[in-house]
Amino acid sequence: QVQLVESGGGLVQPGGSLRLSCAVSGSIFRFYNLDWYRQAPGKQRELVAGITSGGVTTYADSVKGRFTISRDNAKNTVYLQMNSLKPEDTAVYYCYVQGARAWGQGTQVTVSS
Repeated sequence: QVQLVESGGGLVQPGGSLRLSCAVSGSIFRFYNLDWYRQAPGKQRELVAGITSGGVTTYADSVKGRFTISRDNAKNTVYLQMNSLKPEDTAVYYCYVQGARAWGQGTQVTVSS
């Protein structure tokens, strides 16, 4: 069973940066496609960014140019670098492993002055 542990959330001022990390258990991490989702209060969970096993990345229009997803297969970890943060980026962020259909526990990101 795949387990995911997220970290890196917190409170940041508008314009600031955060980096989220998601450590994934298991020996076949490198074969997984990985995603970051977020869910704001009262809203549906939405896909923020994805990265394939081959390193191809996709982004929601709302975060293009500001967020960067990356992976380190040696560390079984996927990252989400978030720059130029806006109040509307406030949400709980989740990582997701497609092949295992596994979710992390979520990490809160709050953008506020």
